[in-house]
Amino acid sequence: MKITLKPLGNIADEIMEELKDRVGGIFHCPVEIQAGLGDLTQVYDPQRKQYLSSALLAALGKAGRDERVVGIADVDLYVPRLNFVFGEANIASGTAIVSLYRLRQEYYGLAPDEALFLERAAKEIVHELGHTFGLGHCPNNRCVMHFSNSLADTDLKEAHFCSMCRPKIIL
Repeated sequence: MKITLKPLGNIADEIMEELKDRVGGIFHCPVEIQAGLGDLTQVYDPQRKQYLSSALLAALGKAGRDERVVGIADVDLYVPRLNFVFGEANIASGTAIVSLYRLRQEYYGLAPDEALFLERAAKEIVHELGHTFGLGHCPNNRCVMHFSNSLADTDLKEAHFCSMCRPKIIL
């Protein structure tokens, strides 16, 4: 199994490298960074001032055999019927997308906290990857597969799978 991270838009190399290391430490498999998409304007909704998550997810295509692909975007994502999403996954294609936009303290008018931001980003990536492995949402609010309805939910959960979810993942 291999995990590929792809920047969607302009994501700092240092952030991508740190996320690569964190994801590799959780899944214990090779993680690499490949070129993603540079221009996201085609999926921008000017009325919402957000980017359509499912369109970006579709643009990632299909993951290769024994691979999962995660697009990392620093824009505000949405799906119809929701105000925003932290991420979205497609089990059939083995792909996922995660937004960094609302994971930063600055979005909420608070002082930057790089360590907290990277922790949140890693949790959301692991969560969406869990969906690509067929996992649903977990009732354990400490499990990374617990649904995050707010950033407080993300902060409460850990970056790891609980004892019920971990055995269900086959790498």
